[in-house]
Amino acid sequence: MWTKALDRLLEHLFRNGDLKIVFPDGTARRYGDGTGQSVSVTLLDDSLPRRIILSPDMAVGEAYMDGRLTIEDDDLYGFLALAIGNIAANGQPWFRKPLVMGRHLLRRLEQFNPMSRAQANVAHHYDLSGELYDLFLDRDRQYSCAYFRNPDMTLEEAQEAKKHHIAGKLLIEPGMRVLDIGCGWGGMGLTLARDYGAEVLGVTLSKEQHAMANARAEKAGLADRAKFELLDYRKVDGQFDRIVSVGMFEHVGIPHYTEYFRNVSERLAPDGIALIHTIGRAEPPGTTSPWITKYIFPGGYVPSMSEAMKAIEKQPLYTTDVEIWRLHYAETLRHWYDRFTANIDKARALYDERFCRMWRYYLVACELTFRLNRQVVFQFQLSPKQDAVPLTRDYLYPDDGKNTLRHAAE
Repeated sequence: MWTKALDRLLEHLFRNGDLKIVFPDGTARRYGDGTGQSVSVTLLDDSLPRRIILSPDMAVGEAYMDGRLTIEDDDLYGFLALAIGNIAANGQPWFRKPLVMGRHLLRRLEQFNPMSRAQANVAHHYDLSGELYDLFLDRDRQYSCAYFRNPDMTLEEAQEAKKHHIAGKLLIEPGMRVLDIGCGWGGMGLTLARDYGAEVLGVTLSKEQHAMANARAEKAGLADRAKFELLDYRKVDGQFDRIVSVGMFEHVGIPHYTEYFRNVSERLAPDGIALIHTIGRAEPPGTTSPWITKYIFPGGYVPSMSEAMKAIEKQPLYTTDVEIWRLHYAETLRHWYDRFTANIDKARALYDERFCRMWRYYLVACELTFRLNRQVVFQFQLSPKQDAVPLTRDYLYPDDGKNTLRHAAE
């Protein structure tokens, strides 16, 4: 029964390309229109047809991690490109729609992130061995989308360009107080303190990030201007001239969107500016892959534009600019994947083969979702004051060819 149901699911989903599936009983079927390079997958577990029908993301991801699903020549890119591209084009068959609707109804419960749960969720991912992140991130440990102003930029150059593009939108001046919500390992805050003369308070829930950010500030001689605290953003007091948040909003959770933007509004000075940088979906609201939730980002969710804007509009804030980056994160993830695979032996020494397969699957699936399934990056520029920023974007692109208003601290 389950094999027949899986066969129907695959016939519905894989209408393009050439996919060969070898089922647990040894029978083989081909799906798609036969175009492109063939991808061959073997299912080695009798329970996989049932598991894939009930939860394809979870079943396929776990089976690949465990070696219960193998891909000829380990062509992970080829397989996931076929899967993600066809799913984006063809959607779910009728008999899976009740399961999808059930997940949608439960998403608010899954994304309920009070302070205690938020810290546990952060620790799950960001408190992994610091050596792991050295294997694939740039030297500044920017774990968010880079900005490829030129396609031949290195990862380091593109991450620097991202930070200065954001600083330009914030119109930073020396002495301004800046709150960095979800400060990571401190790279953004240190850049604003060093290159723009800002007084930065960064907050994170990751013990590893907190320790490294402060150590970096001390080493750079910036500890008097860049301070990092192990603190939930909801516990921050006072007002700030500028607020920046890069790659943190994805961890807030739908039930807390209004709370998040209320805190941004309350922390901003009357003429302040905030820049919120987040992964987004260029489609209606949805759900998070259960595999991603379990293994990578518990409590995480990628918002649609409508969900974010609904929460922003409840606050006394003007949305002064919205910028959408399309393939920049795909390029960033490809750089991360290439670096990770180049250092795969070191990763195995830190963890094991199953972890390496999980991490490769995560990086490839995320890259191809940006390339093939309507995932982008949103940058929301917000202010209580309508004319807090110039009326055009010309200030971001001065004639000298740089996209930044860099004000070197005296």
